Amino acid sequence: MPSTFTRFDAKIKRCVVLGASGRLGGILRKFWHSDTVLWQSRSEKAGFHGLNILNDPKGLHEFCGGADIILCLAGVIGDDAEMLKRNTELALATIDAAQGTRVFLASSAAVYGAGGTDLCETDVCVPTSTYGQAKLDMEQAALATGAPVTCLRIGNVAGADAILGGWHHGMTLDARPDGTTPRRSYIGPQGLARALAHVLSAAAPPEILNIAAPGAVQMGALLDAAGLPWKPRTPGDRVIWDVALNTERLGKIAPFDPDHSTARGIVADWHKTQGTS
Repeated sequence: MPSTFTRFDAKIKRCVVLGASGRLGGILRKFWHSDTVLWQSRSEKAGFHGLNILNDPKGLHEFCGGADIILCLAGVIGDDAEMLKRNTELALATIDAAQGTRVFLASSAAVYGAGGTDLCETDVCVPTSTYGQAKLDMEQAALATGAPVTCLRIGNVAGADAILGGWHHGMTLDARPDGTTPRRSYIGPQGLARALAHVLSAAAPPEILNIAAPGAVQMGALLDAAGLPWKPRTPGDRVIWDVALNTERLGKIAPFDPDHSTARGIVADWHKTQGTS
């Protein structure tokens, strides 16, 4: 069993996590073993409170009532613009049910569009995907309410990503002639649980916060560290080579060791997490 995460501040007696049956919720459930945390999913099952967020506002208000913090992981992925609007609807429904309690919303590094090497929360965002635009729309609508909200722009999470989590035989990666592959901001599963525990416990978290380990790693280096074979392919003109989040704000809230930012350290975190419950 991996070492335990840094626990919530003692003042947090009730943390509600909405959309807890998804990939990120599954990671947090492996580490946040506490009666403090209440988990929601759309269907009733062991360990979850079954509730449809959009169709049962009264039930949502009751479930969120008395919470010290609310983490909303519920959301829609894909590229259907109409379906993706539900991300905003889910966020606003959560904020309404929170009744003044701070809400942490799962956003995405996809809002940064074409990427870059030092992507700050204060940057002007120009998403290049329908999904990225939907998440940015969600952020803007949520912040416009004036309620206490923190939008979490989460980078790649090892195991819930398309590289380690989506690896398959015959996988190929875009590679330059010198062998370098695209770089992304990453965080290990246990690192995510630990960092979010710090963030949710912070006295005055910012309205927008990048979530990733400091720096960025090459996709090829991650697969190499994991012992997963891949082959280079000739890149096209639209390859995004760097999506590296600036984590200065996060670093003031959550501690990171140097190894948390290396391909070997991220893969070790992922390996330790597999099979835990």
